[in-house]
Amino acid sequence: MSVVTIFVQSESSSSERRFDKGLTIGDLKAKLEPVTGIPAANQILKLYNGDTLVTSVEGDDFMLGAFPVDNYMTLKVTDSDPRAPKGQFTDLSQVEKYELPDEEYAKRTDSVLAFKQRNKFGRFSDSQSATSSNSDNLFEEESKNIKVGDRCQLDLSEGIEDGFKRIGTVRYVGLTRFRPGYWVGIEFDEPVGKHDGMVQGERYFQCRPKHGVFVRPDKIKVGDFPEEDIEEM
Repeated sequence: MSVVTIFVQSESSSSERRFDKGLTIGDLKAKLEPVTGIPAANQILKLYNGDTLVTSVEGDDFMLGAFPVDNYMTLKVTDSDPRAPKGQFTDLSQVEKYELPDEEYAKRTDSVLAFKQRNKFGRFSDSQSATSSNSDNLFEEESKNIKVGDRCQLDLSEGIEDGFKRIGTVRYVGLTRFRPGYWVGIEFDEPVGKHDGMVQGERYFQCRPKHGVFVRPDKIKVGDFPEEDIEEM
């Protein structure tokens, strides 16, 4: 007898299998049980050519070659037991999930995290740590003489003939999540800013909409800059 390649389909699986045509249907069902999860005694076998039903495969003593089976046909296996649970192998909502706490994961020596730490990959590398540390210190000295509540002037005159300056109040000084180093948050007197003190979902300070902006400490001058009266047009 020759070997035939067929597709085996059930509610929980789909795979390509090779069977000897000399195999009895009883033995075939025994081989299909671990593949489909359906007990051999409950299996109903039907042979298809594409979407067309060719025949039902019945009789445990008959050989597979006694049926008109050919390469790349589909053998559909269903469960004759109406009480059999449906989708027990494919419904992931029924699977109890376990999440390892972060502190327990950190203690493991066989994890990806431990491997990266041992080999100093990514954020654990010496160069990365040094770069990160240096980045956090950017503009720290320039920010030391600036405090929340200071009046300030932002000079945007570079490359502009008549100059272009904005007056406002310092609302934040320190590190941020959006960029490394020290930043100064300003509330402009006029609505010429970019936000209201929130950047990328993080609240750094509160101000009027379109009045807030972040700049580097070296871009502003702190001093006595009175708020100008803006007449309504």
